Amino acid sequence: MKKHLILPILLLIPTLFFAQKKQKLFNGKSLSAWHTYHKTTPEGWTIEGNVLTTDGHAADLVTNQDFGDFDLSFEFKVNLKGNSGVIYKVIEDEKNPTYFSGVEYQLIDDTGYPPFNDNGKMVSINDRQKTGANYDMQAPSDLTIVKPAGEWNKGRIIVKNDHIQHFLNGKLVVEYHYGSDAWKEQLAKSKFKNWAYATPHHKGKIALQGHGDPVWFRNINIIEL
Repeated sequence: MKKHLILPILLLIPTLFFAQKKQKLFNGKSLSAWHTYHKTTPEGWTIEGNVLTTDGHAADLVTNQDFGDFDLSFEFKVNLKGNSGVIYKVIEDEKNPTYFSGVEYQLIDDTGYPPFNDNGKMVSINDRQKTGANYDMQAPSDLTIVKPAGEWNKGRIIVKNDHIQHFLNGKLVVEYHYGSDAWKEQLAKSKFKNWAYATPHHKGKIALQGHGDPVWFRNINIIEL
């Protein structure tokens, strides 16, 4: 082989290796990569015009495969006053819901979600419960970039060596170190402290939450890192 051909070939090798790891978790046509939580097949979620949707009354949809380090990208929109989430590091067991063990990238109508009852008081959601948040742990750093209910947003989650980043519409909005002392200190003050959530674990399934409200997803892709 001529020497001047070696360098271009070597430069191609990382690209080919990278491309092999990319998966389309949802390609607009099939749910072959998913099943309903606690079921063996996907139920209650439908494909309409290359978009994955549910009226919210179906159980969470989870990946068949467990993932450790990954780069997940997806597009989503929520209904007016709607609430959903993308949950990762989910350990599927027989008793508990996905969020019992998994971390949630929050999806919600930030401005329209109705106040909830907290010890007799009507309380609006706090910033740690808004779109892009690490639900109830870290608030998104920018509350202005989310598009309103009914419009498409772009989400992205990167997990690498317990360093986790949430992106919303191309901007980094949450960054934390899963399992760190700072994370444990924050966890101790949360509702998660007695759940499986509180035990750091490397791998888990990815879930799309059926929270009781309509939600739509498209272009769900993952690259294992």
